[in-house]
Amino acid sequence: MNMNLYPTRIDRHGADRIVIEWNDGQRREYPVQELRDRCPCATCRERPEPDPLALPVLTPADLKPLLILGMRPVGNYGYKIDFSDGHATGIYTFELLRALGKAV
Repeated sequence: MNMNLYPTRIDRHGADRIVIEWNDGQRREYPVQELRDRCPCATCRERPEPDPLALPVLTPADLKPLLILGMRPVGNYGYKIDFSDGHATGIYTFELLRALGKAV
């Protein structure tokens, strides 16, 4: 990846997605759920496989729509994203963000 790529604009599109415009002119759309599912933090990367015999349940948090509550730059290489489920420890590097989402 070109390490000179960086976001120049971030916009919210509805309640469940954001669009990032990059310095090369590309625009990419990111569903909030995709960003949360691809969290790069150690806790999320090391989740154990679910027990196939355990019955699934819905928690009160599962019943609420997942939202991005905030995004803060981390150095000159990424963003920390605060999600409505309380998770806020992942650092999304520019490289990771560029690989996620879809071009629009």
